[in-house]
Amino acid sequence: MSDIETTTVSEEGYACTSQVGEFDLQVDATGETGPDPNTTLVATYASCYIPAFRVGGQQRGVDDLGKVQIDASAELDDDDDLASIAFDLHVEADLDDEEMEEIVERGEDICHVHSALREELRADISAYGDAF
Repeated sequence: MSDIETTTVSEEGYACTSQVGEFDLQVDATGETGPDPNTTLVATYASCYIPAFRVGGQQRGVDDLGKVQIDASAELDDDDDLASIAFDLHVEADLDDEEMEEIVERGEDICHVHSALREELRADISAYGDAF
């Protein structure tokens, strides 16, 4: 048996519903009835990176990062494929530059989506402490 199993169905058109465990995930290639696949990937990447960043903080002795927010952006090439991703990472904790850099790098090491992407598509991360 596989570690991850999903089922994705499209009754017609370009919209799909994926059964992911107990959850339904709606994705529409046209973006009309749900987010498109590229947008979903960028959101999934950010959703994976935030907990990885928190674990990285704990491993570096920073247990309370407070609120963490990623404003993600992505560029598409002429074929509508993802060409680049950028994260503006806002952290409530007031971290010095060295702490922030160490935790950002550790988060990259831990994030499963980051590891799964080809290197040129990995997020360019700008991090800001004492952000809220």
